[in-house]
Amino acid sequence: MEVDSQAEKSKPTVAPQRCRLGIVLSGGGSRGVAQIGVLRALLENRIEPECVAGVSAGAIVGALYASGYSPAKMLEFFKTIDPFRLIHVSFGKPGLLDPLKLVPAFQRYFPENSFEQLQRKLVIAATDLLSGDPTVFASGELILPVLASSSFPMVFSPVEIDGRWYGDGGIVDNFPVKLLSGHCEVTLGVHVSQIREMSITEFGSSLSIMERALEVGMIARSRANFAACDLVILPKDLARFGMFDTKHFDEIEAAGYEAAAARMDEIKQLVRR
Repeated sequence: MEVDSQAEKSKPTVAPQRCRLGIVLSGGGSRGVAQIGVLRALLENRIEPECVAGVSAGAIVGALYASGYSPAKMLEFFKTIDPFRLIHVSFGKPGLLDPLKLVPAFQRYFPENSFEQLQRKLVIAATDLLSGDPTVFASGELILPVLASSSFPMVFSPVEIDGRWYGDGGIVDNFPVKLLSGHCEVTLGVHVSQIREMSITEFGSSLSIMERALEVGMIARSRANFAACDLVILPKDLARFGMFDTKHFDEIEAAGYEAAAARMDEIKQLVRR
Protein backbone atom coordinates (compact mmCIF):
# COMPACT_ATOMS: atom_id res chain seq x y z
CA MET A 1 0.00 0.00 0.00
CA GLU A 2 1.56 3.28 -1.08
CA VAL A 3 0.65 6.65 0.35
CA ASP A 4 1.67 10.25 -0.15
CA SER A 5 3.77 11.11 2.88
CA GLN A 6 6.70 13.41 3.55
CA ALA A 7 9.53 11.71 5.39
CA GLU A 8 12.99 13.01 6.20
CA LYS A 9 15.69 10.42 6.75
CA SER A 10 18.17 10.57 9.60
CA LYS A 11 17.51 14.22 10.45
CA PRO A 12 17.49 14.58 14.25
CA THR A 13 16.25 18.18 14.38
CA VAL A 14 13.01 18.59 12.51
CA ALA A 15 10.60 20.08 15.05
CA PRO A 16 8.70 22.75 13.08
CA GLN A 17 9.48 25.66 15.39
CA ARG A 18 11.02 26.52 18.71
CA CYS A 19 8.74 25.94 21.70
CA ARG A 20 8.83 26.59 25.40
CA LEU A 21 8.22 23.01 26.58
CA GLY A 22 8.75 19.75 24.74
CA ILE A 23 8.23 16.18 25.84
CA VAL A 24 9.81 12.93 24.66
CA LEU A 25 7.70 9.76 24.82
CA SER A 26 9.54 6.44 24.59
CA GLY A 27 8.40 3.10 23.28
CA GLY A 28 7.46 0.27 25.61
CA GLY A 29 4.43 -1.58 24.27
CA SER A 30 1.48 -1.55 26.64
CA ARG A 31 3.63 0.21 29.23
CA GLY A 32 3.34 3.27 27.01
CA VAL A 33 -0.05 3.86 28.63
CA ALA A 34 1.89 5.15 31.66
CA GLN A 35 2.68 8.21 29.53
CA ILE A 36 -1.01 9.06 29.57
CA GLY A 37 -0.81 9.22 33.36
CA VAL A 38 2.18 11.56 33.12
CA LEU A 39 0.28 13.85 30.76
CA ARG A 40 -2.74 13.76 33.07
CA ALA A 41 -0.60 14.96 35.99
CA LEU A 42 0.95 17.71 33.88
CA LEU A 43 -2.37 18.97 32.56
CA GLU A 44 -3.89 18.99 36.05
CA ASN A 45 -1.09 21.39 36.97
CA ARG A 46 -1.66 23.51 33.86
CA ILE A 47 1.57 22.35 32.30
CA GLU A 48 1.04 21.71 28.60
CA PRO A 49 3.92 20.52 26.40
CA GLU A 50 3.77 22.27 23.04
CA CYS A 51 6.03 19.90 21.09
CA VAL A 52 6.03 16.10 21.27
CA ALA A 53 8.58 13.58 20.02
CA GLY A 54 7.39 10.00 20.16
CA VAL A 55 8.34 6.55 19.03
CA SER A 56 6.45 3.25 19.04
CA ALA A 57 3.83 3.39 21.83
CA GLY A 58 4.99 6.95 22.44
CA ALA A 59 4.07 7.80 18.86
CA ILE A 60 0.50 6.66 19.49
CA VAL A 61 0.19 8.53 22.79
CA GLY A 62 1.88 11.55 21.22
CA ALA A 63 -0.54 11.59 18.30
CA LEU A 64 -3.53 11.40 20.62
CA TYR A 65 -2.19 14.17 22.84
CA ALA A 66 -1.26 16.36 19.86
CA SER A 67 -4.79 15.88 18.53
CA GLY A 68 -6.16 17.47 21.69
CA TYR A 69 -7.68 14.37 23.31
CA SER A 70 -8.05 14.37 27.08
CA PRO A 71 -6.17 11.74 29.13
CA ALA A 72 -9.50 9.95 29.68
CA LYS A 73 -10.09 9.72 25.92
CA MET A 74 -6.51 8.58 25.35
CA LEU A 75 -6.96 5.77 27.85
CA GLU A 76 -10.28 4.89 26.20
CA PHE A 77 -8.43 4.53 22.90
CA PHE A 78 -6.17 1.80 24.27
CA LYS A 79 -9.02 0.02 26.00
CA THR A 80 -11.21 0.11 22.90
CA ILE A 81 -8.71 -0.70 20.16
CA ASP A 82 -7.11 -4.08 20.80
CA PRO A 83 -4.39 -4.70 18.17
CA PHE A 84 -3.99 -8.33 19.21
CA ARG A 85 -7.40 -9.65 18.19
CA LEU A 86 -7.40 -12.50 15.67
CA ILE A 87 -9.05 -10.33 13.03
CA HIS A 88 -5.72 -8.57 12.76
CA VAL A 89 -3.79 -11.71 11.80
CA SER A 90 -1.48 -11.12 8.86
CA PHE A 91 -1.94 -13.19 5.69
CA GLY A 92 0.79 -13.33 3.07
CA LYS A 93 2.98 -10.83 4.93
CA PRO A 94 5.95 -11.22 7.30
CA GLY A 95 4.79 -10.81 10.89
CA LEU A 96 1.96 -12.29 12.93
CA LEU A 97 -0.40 -9.30 12.86
CA ASP A 98 -1.21 -6.81 10.12
CA PRO A 99 -1.20 -3.20 11.40
CA LEU A 100 -3.08 -2.01 8.30
CA LYS A 101 -6.19 -3.72 9.69
CA LEU A 102 -6.11 -1.10 12.44
CA VAL A 103 -6.45 1.80 9.99
CA PRO A 104 -10.30 2.04 10.20
CA ALA A 105 -10.13 2.17 14.01
CA PHE A 106 -7.42 4.84 13.92
CA GLN A 107 -9.48 6.86 11.44
CA ARG A 108 -12.20 7.25 14.07
CA TYR A 109 -9.73 9.08 16.30
CA PHE A 110 -7.77 10.84 13.54
CA PRO A 111 -10.41 11.62 10.89
CA GLU A 112 -8.33 14.38 9.28
CA ASN A 113 -5.30 12.06 9.12
CA SER A 114 -2.79 14.89 8.90
CA PHE A 115 0.14 16.22 10.93
CA GLU A 116 -0.82 19.72 9.85
CA GLN A 117 -4.26 19.45 11.48
CA LEU A 118 -2.89 18.55 14.91
CA GLN A 119 -3.29 21.04 17.74
CA ARG A 120 0.29 20.57 18.92
CA LYS A 121 3.54 19.90 17.10
CA LEU A 122 4.36 16.22 16.71
CA VAL A 123 7.47 14.48 15.42
CA ILE A 124 7.73 10.68 15.28
CA ALA A 125 10.26 8.21 13.95
CA ALA A 126 10.08 4.80 12.29
CA THR A 127 12.81 2.48 11.05
CA ASP A 128 13.32 2.00 7.32
CA LEU A 129 13.75 -1.77 7.23
CA LEU A 130 15.24 -1.70 3.73
CA SER A 131 18.10 0.69 4.52
CA GLY A 132 18.23 0.30 8.30
CA ASP A 133 18.00 4.07 8.72
CA PRO A 134 15.69 5.99 11.07
CA THR A 135 13.09 8.05 9.22
CA VAL A 136 11.42 11.09 10.73
CA PHE A 137 7.79 12.00 10.02
CA ALA A 138 6.49 15.47 10.85
CA SER A 139 4.16 16.36 7.98
CA GLY A 140 1.67 14.85 5.58
CA GLU A 141 -0.37 11.74 6.35
CA LEU A 142 -0.46 10.78 10.03
CA ILE A 143 -1.94 7.31 10.55
CA LEU A 144 0.46 5.12 8.56
CA PRO A 145 3.59 6.69 10.09
CA VAL A 146 2.13 6.17 13.59
CA LEU A 147 1.37 2.52 12.78
CA ALA A 148 4.82 2.08 11.26
CA SER A 149 6.54 3.58 14.30
CA SER A 150 4.74 1.13 16.60
CA SER A 151 5.06 -2.04 14.49
CA PHE A 152 7.14 -4.27 16.75
CA PRO A 153 9.33 -6.68 14.70
CA MET A 154 8.07 -10.24 14.17
CA VAL A 155 4.77 -9.39 15.86
CA PHE A 156 3.55 -6.81 13.32
CA SER A 157 4.05 -6.76 9.57
CA PRO A 158 6.03 -3.82 8.17
CA VAL A 159 4.05 -0.81 7.00
CA GLU A 160 4.63 0.33 3.41
CA ILE A 161 4.91 4.07 2.82
CA ASP A 162 6.00 5.44 -0.55
CA GLY A 163 7.40 2.09 -1.58
CA ARG A 164 9.52 1.65 1.56
CA TRP A 165 8.97 -0.82 4.41
CA TYR A 166 8.94 0.63 7.90
CA GLY A 167 8.98 -0.94 11.36
CA ASP A 168 9.18 0.11 14.99
CA GLY A 169 11.11 3.33 15.50
CA GLY A 170 12.44 2.00 18.78
CA ILE A 171 14.69 -0.44 16.94
CA VAL A 172 17.09 2.43 16.25
CA ASP A 173 16.19 4.94 18.96
CA ASN A 174 13.63 4.20 21.66
CA PHE A 175 14.04 7.58 23.36
CA PRO A 176 14.06 10.14 20.53
CA VAL A 177 15.14 13.26 22.39
CA LYS A 178 17.30 14.21 19.38
CA LEU A 179 14.13 15.01 17.47
CA LEU A 180 13.61 18.02 19.74
CA SER A 181 17.26 18.98 20.17
CA GLY A 182 17.70 22.74 19.93
CA HIS A 183 13.97 23.37 19.53
CA CYS A 184 12.74 23.50 23.14
CA GLU A 185 13.69 25.71 26.05
CA VAL A 186 12.78 22.88 28.44
CA THR A 187 12.61 19.20 27.52
CA LEU A 188 10.93 16.55 29.66
CA GLY A 189 11.28 12.84 28.98
CA VAL A 190 9.13 9.85 29.87
CA HIS A 191 10.81 6.45 29.65
CA VAL A 192 8.57 3.43 30.19
CA SER A 193 10.77 0.55 29.04
CA GLN A 194 12.10 -1.24 32.08
CA ILE A 195 14.08 -4.41 32.43
CA ARG A 196 13.72 -7.11 35.06
CA GLU A 197 15.61 -10.23 36.01
CA MET A 198 14.29 -13.24 34.12
CA SER A 199 14.65 -16.97 34.59
CA ILE A 200 15.60 -19.44 31.87
CA THR A 201 12.16 -21.06 32.09
CA GLU A 202 10.54 -17.82 30.87
CA PHE A 203 12.20 -18.14 27.48
CA GLY A 204 9.70 -20.51 25.94
CA SER A 205 9.84 -19.33 22.34
CA SER A 206 11.98 -17.61 19.75
CA LEU A 207 9.71 -14.58 20.07
CA SER A 208 10.44 -14.28 23.81
CA ILE A 209 14.18 -14.29 23.14
CA MET A 210 13.79 -11.78 20.32
CA GLU A 211 11.73 -9.49 22.54
CA ARG A 212 14.30 -9.71 25.32
CA ALA A 213 17.24 -8.97 23.04
CA LEU A 214 15.54 -5.92 21.54
CA GLU A 215 14.49 -4.70 24.98
CA VAL A 216 18.02 -4.89 26.40
CA GLY A 217 19.49 -3.03 23.45
CA MET A 218 16.80 -0.35 23.40
CA ILE A 219 17.14 0.41 27.11
CA ALA A 220 20.93 0.70 26.95
CA ARG A 221 20.75 3.20 24.07
CA SER A 222 17.93 5.15 25.71
CA ARG A 223 19.80 5.67 28.97
CA ALA A 224 22.66 7.23 27.04
CA ASN A 225 20.24 9.94 25.84
CA PHE A 226 18.73 10.84 29.22
CA ALA A 227 21.28 13.62 29.78
CA ALA A 228 19.84 15.55 26.83
CA CYS A 229 16.59 16.09 28.81
CA ASP A 230 16.14 18.54 31.65
CA LEU A 231 14.20 15.87 33.56
CA VAL A 232 13.27 12.25 32.83
CA ILE A 233 10.26 10.59 34.47
CA LEU A 234 10.69 6.86 35.12
CA PRO A 235 7.43 5.27 36.35
CA LYS A 236 8.10 2.53 38.88
CA ASP A 237 7.32 -1.17 38.69
CA LEU A 238 6.34 -1.22 35.01
CA ALA A 239 8.57 -4.23 34.43
CA ARG A 240 5.90 -6.43 36.01
CA PHE A 241 3.65 -5.72 33.04
CA GLY A 242 4.32 -7.44 29.75
CA MET A 243 4.92 -5.46 26.58
CA PHE A 244 1.62 -6.75 25.20
CA ASP A 245 -0.41 -6.67 28.43
CA THR A 246 -3.89 -5.35 27.63
CA LYS A 247 -5.54 -6.21 30.97
CA HIS A 248 -3.92 -3.66 33.30
CA PHE A 249 -4.17 -0.34 31.50
CA ASP A 250 -5.62 1.44 34.55
CA GLU A 251 -2.72 0.31 36.76
CA ILE A 252 -0.16 1.25 34.15
CA GLU A 253 -1.69 4.69 33.66
CA ALA A 254 -1.76 5.23 37.43
CA ALA A 255 1.95 4.38 37.68
CA GLY A 256 2.72 7.16 35.23
CA TYR A 257 0.52 9.63 37.08
CA GLU A 258 2.18 8.83 40.42
CA ALA A 259 5.67 9.15 38.96
CA ALA A 260 4.92 12.58 37.50
CA ALA A 261 3.15 13.76 40.65
CA ALA A 262 6.16 12.78 42.77
CA ARG A 263 8.37 15.10 40.70
CA MET A 264 5.89 17.88 40.07
CA ASP A 265 7.74 20.45 42.17
CA GLU A 266 10.88 19.89 40.09
CA ILE A 267 8.89 20.10 36.88
CA LYS A 268 7.25 23.37 37.92
CA GLN A 269 10.64 24.87 38.74
CA LEU A 270 11.95 23.94 35.31
CA VAL A 271 8.91 25.30 33.49
CA ARG A 272 8.90 28.58 35.41
CA ARG A 273 12.61 29.32 35.31
